[in-house]
Amino acid sequence: MAALPETGFSDHFRITNGKKFSLKKCLTDPDVEPDKKDAQKKLQEYVAGIADLQNVLYADNRWSLLLVFQAMDAAGKDSTIKNLLSGVNPQGCEVYSFKRPSEEELGHDFLWRTSKCLPQRGNIGVFNRSYYEETLVVRVHPTILDGQHLPKACLTENIWDERFEDIRHFEKHMDRNGTKVLKFFLHISLEEQKKRFLERLDNPAKNWKFESADLEERKFWNEYMHAYEETIKNTASEAGPWYVIPGNDKPYARLAVADAVLQTLQSLDLSYPTLEKEEQKNLAGYKTQLELEAQG
Repeated sequence: MAALPETGFSDHFRITNGKKFSLKKCLTDPDVEPDKKDAQKKLQEYVAGIADLQNVLYADNRWSLLLVFQAMDAAGKDSTIKNLLSGVNPQGCEVYSFKRPSEEELGHDFLWRTSKCLPQRGNIGVFNRSYYEETLVVRVHPTILDGQHLPKACLTENIWDERFEDIRHFEKHMDRNGTKVLKFFLHISLEEQKKRFLERLDNPAKNWKFESADLEERKFWNEYMHAYEETIKNTASEAGPWYVIPGNDKPYARLAVADAVLQTLQSLDLSYPTLEKEEQKNLAGYKTQLELEAQG
């Protein structure tokens, strides 16, 4: 077991310019394996820090934070989100899970269903899957486009490049309006997914999560890896950085995500609102009034 990585280590996985990005060069196992007890203790420290800053974020009421999680099945999105937000005030957090689109959602542009779920100022929003399904699942299974009722003129040979352009502009728009976007790809290997599927099948508390379609999707692993590479390459930016997190080791992955979130909140220069001078002068009078009320 190795020593825990220094605070800020998630920067190693941060991508803001995808021109030279190659998914094959990204690790699925961490280059160091920290002691699990130490990692859990450190995670608790990070989560406590996030919870404290979330209170300030909520009171400050200027910024919002959007966390986007994408991954192959069984990569640990649910458990990572659960651990990350374990200390956060639910009043200032919104979590949405995006699965197969409804008929109503298919009747709108592909950004519509997520746009109406963006976090309001002062809040942290979490997307478990997101608008990126359009350049991942739909790209691997292009027949899904048939159900989107798009005009033929919109189904161009450059549709994926057009989707990337739409997303870049969308994330730039969010950034210009005070929503910080962090995107996490929990990167696991094909063998690790197999191991976790087998664990699900053997565990009555988890085998409800398994679907026969999960096996079918494994046949498209290479196509998905290509889709992820193209997506990250074309949508990584300062306004919407990607973090490609080694996901085979869950404690390490959770720690890396928490580190990135904590670093981002710390960078926002958040502060509790201060009262106007006139209102501050009245505080002593309010205190006296309440003390006299208690005596009565």
